Amino acid sequence: MEELALGVALGFSAGISPGPLLALVLSGTLRGGLGVGLRVAAVPLLTDLPVIVLAVTVLAVLPERAIAAGGVVGGLFLAWLAVTTLREARTAEMPEARDGAEARLQGRRTLWQGVVVNLLSPHPWVFWLTTGAPLLVAAWRHSPPGAGGFLFGFYGLLVGSKAALALVVSRARHRIGTRGYRMLLGGSGVLLLAASALLLVEFGSALTA
Repeated sequence: MEELALGVALGFSAGISPGPLLALVLSGTLRGGLGVGLRVAAVPLLTDLPVIVLAVTVLAVLPERAIAAGGVVGGLFLAWLAVTTLREARTAEMPEARDGAEARLQGRRTLWQGVVVNLLSPHPWVFWLTTGAPLLVAAWRHSPPGAGGFLFGFYGLLVGSKAALALVVSRARHRIGTRGYRMLLGGSGVLLLAASALLLVEFGSALTA
């Protein structure tokens, strides 16, 4: 129970914290509906296994500059997504109901953006290297079911909190009108831009030090 509670607390904190993946969940829901937002919310389930393994086996032996370089690349990619979103927000119209093929295309595009963002962002790597992996190993040594409880609690709340926000945005998107839609989409772009700036400042200074 202790490991489960710890996983729940860490997962909820990570799930509601402003960041690139949360911004993509919101913008994806606004553009393509609840299904797109839910798929992006589930991106950590697709990407974090290699992150966990490689964070422990590779990044532990790499110099700090390598981690910083990854952060800079991630920041530049987020900046491109932010500019694209902000430009679209100026003239965007409330999305109409999409047919099956168009909805699937939008969902796949946003899902792949989420996968790239999560893999390029150094924060999952740093979390698992400095906090997640030691906790997981300690829980496994104490009790393998406890380690499973930690992972279940962490990913249940990490994905679940983002999915809940996507549900709220999806319920409200048809009532906000074109102006409100543009403001919300622009807000998603600002979130992406802020996340990009944080990555570039944090890891750019480490790269040039």
